[in-house]
Amino acid sequence: MKILVTGSAGFIGSALCHSLLKSNHEVLGLDNLNDYYDVELKKARLARLESHKSFHFFKLDLADRNAIKEFFKTERPQRVVNLAAQAGVRYSLVNPYTYLDSNIYGFVNILEGCRHYDVEHLVYASTSSVYGLNTKMPFSTHDAADHPVSLYAATKKANEAMAHSYAHMFGVPSTGLRFFTVYGPWGRPDMALFIFTKNILEGKPIEVFNGGKHRRDFTYVDDIVGGIYRVVEGSIPTGDSQFNSDRPDPSTSSDPFRLYNIGNNRCEELMRYIEVIEDVLGKKAEKKFLPMQAGDIEATYANVDDLIKDYNYKPDTPIEVGIKNFIEWYREYYRV
Repeated sequence: MKILVTGSAGFIGSALCHSLLKSNHEVLGLDNLNDYYDVELKKARLARLESHKSFHFFKLDLADRNAIKEFFKTERPQRVVNLAAQAGVRYSLVNPYTYLDSNIYGFVNILEGCRHYDVEHLVYASTSSVYGLNTKMPFSTHDAADHPVSLYAATKKANEAMAHSYAHMFGVPSTGLRFFTVYGPWGRPDMALFIFTKNILEGKPIEVFNGGKHRRDFTYVDDIVGGIYRVVEGSIPTGDSQFNSDRPDPSTSSDPFRLYNIGNNRCEELMRYIEVIEDVLGKKAEKKFLPMQAGDIEATYANVDDLIKDYNYKPDTPIEVGIKNFIEWYREYYRV
């Protein structure tokens, strides 16, 4: 198939492109290469893709309406995976307008492209952050998630609502995937594993928020990519004949719309995560304990029953393996 992957220079996007190219798909990679974090790292990810003859890169900004319209008109992708977004809960506290440009205006442009140019299936990234004030564990897509606690989470929840509206009004089939704390090789420098590893190696203290009481469903990048791959290559959503509008299930619809969690289905304590990093590095961290940050949530834990039922897929990489793989990559890439 001819598949568009937005955010192709990103952490998850570049890994997905590799997976699709290995299966002989033609991949159209789109990214604006912004400077939210190290552009050279993004370029290095792209360099690994550009040797594939079936990979074609386009430097475009999702918020550029005319450019995205022309792209869809010219390239006509069969399926679209939208991973491009302004990420990060903490950054949304200081630079909110960036989230509107990429996550709202940019997503409308993707929806319009899918609508007007006969895209078979739109698969897009959402986030565990949408669960916000929810405390019922594990988080389930069948439960309402109407109380996000950061602008980032609010924009991703808006994406889900926007996708449903296009499924209803224009029959655009879409599947939203709520990712849970993704980590692994080629990861983002603003993520905890990257920061912790860098600071420990440099003998600098690490900042541990919420007094170290955070719990997260840490999910290895290959497991995330495996889930996306199954959905992209799998069946296209249709209306759910069992949908009950008197008691609507948020994860499904009478329209061609679905939501899934992709997580490791395991809730790990942050202090255990740090302990594994220390063990792999062979070096103890100097810890600076800080209060909970605004916009953060204390725990995440994914119910992935629907992913197992519909796609026979369950992430399962333990943090001991995933962290080791990341640190090996980090040492090799940065030569430390």
